[in-house]
Amino acid sequence: MRSQLATLSLLLAAAVPAGAETLTLRGAMERARQEAREVTAARANAAAAQERLDQVRAHRFPTIGIEEIWTRTDSPAEVFAFQLNQERFSFADFVTSDPNDPEPLDTAITRFALTLPIYTGGELGRRKAQAEAAAAAAAESEIWAGHQAAVAAAEAYVMLEQAREYEALLQRARESVAAHVAVARAYVEQGMLVRSELLRAEVEQARVEDLLAEARGRGRIASAALAYRLGADQATAYEPEGLPAPGPLDEPLESWLGSGAARADLTGARRMITAAELEAEVQKAAYLPTVGLHARYDWFDDTLFGSNGDSLAVVAAAGWRFNLGGATASAVAAARHQAEAGRQDVDRFTEGVALEIRQAYEEAGTARARHATALRALDAAREAERITHERFASGVVKTIDVLDATTASREAQTRELVARADAQLALLRLAVKSGRAPESVLP
Repeated sequence: MRSQLATLSLLLAAAVPAGAETLTLRGAMERARQEAREVTAARANAAAAQERLDQVRAHRFPTIGIEEIWTRTDSPAEVFAFQLNQERFSFADFVTSDPNDPEPLDTAITRFALTLPIYTGGELGRRKAQAEAAAAAAAESEIWAGHQAAVAAAEAYVMLEQAREYEALLQRARESVAAHVAVARAYVEQGMLVRSELLRAEVEQARVEDLLAEARGRGRIASAALAYRLGADQATAYEPEGLPAPGPLDEPLESWLGSGAARADLTGARRMITAAELEAEVQKAAYLPTVGLHARYDWFDDTLFGSNGDSLAVVAAAGWRFNLGGATASAVAAARHQAEAGRQDVDRFTEGVALEIRQAYEEAGTARARHATALRALDAAREAERITHERFASGVVKTIDVLDATTASREAQTRELVARADAQLALLRLAVKSGRAPESVLP
């Protein structure tokens, strides 16, 4: 067994592309959590949701505005008022001129304004609560995106490791078949073997060559897929360090179901329902009055940014608007119906999550059983191959029997490799569907 493992390690090392970066399964998952495109997008969405929350909070603070207004008018009332505002009004000029037909007057107003909402019927407070729920949901989405990216990277890693191990296996099989072809050719030349057995060995050699070429192509695609999942250039070459055996599945189904209730995407959906339920309260704010404060300080002059005259005004206003067509009532009712629809969706989602966990649990158990069966089959195939080689050396069996035993051993190794990968991935998927970080089940 040790010699076989050493040979496999040498073949894997020979198959490593020049300049390839060695990567472990855990390392690939951790890198995907940081650099995968879906994670960076979810991180940006979470940051945007937090900024929107800060934006809503800012509505409680005063708004300050500055503007410059220039007017030229010969309107009698406006000319009279602007002269007073510029503090250039002359009673002597007023009585000696025609107030109904004044000369055009230039007026520049530099205005500083402050507006403060005092009471909005509770709308601002509920909008803030909605924004808090949306920000929390976005944070949960970022966590879920990280789990998904980690599992996707793990799948790509496993596919690459499968391709590398399968390629090394085929390389070893090619060498073994080539040796049998050489022996068969020598026996044919000595008249100790019929030519049909040599031809059968050469056919098997050609088949292995085809499989090896196909495996190398799959390996290149698998490497590009892993780079894609890690958010790197697809030309980047990676070499997996190895595929560990799956960890134990020693928790009962109820434990996995329990953790699934706090799954990040499910929690995020619940938070969005909270925001939807608040929408009805937001719409009800239209039934209540609004109160605000507005302060204005103006500079008046006949040139821009001048300050020959100034004035200050403070206005407190309360308003109460009624819609006689029932628009507010309809908006409130629509928000309630929308929230109820969302609750139904989340309830169905919760049941779906439980079903996903049950299915993933069964798949993980089945995959582990298949891996155990594959290991037993591999031991049997290797022993059969060893016995057949010994009998061939003793002249008891034919070359074709040796080739059949070698092929059976190779197929058993392939099944074990696939079963080991399936068992590992099934456990990782179970962890994610149960609301856990997939790295938590790595051995």
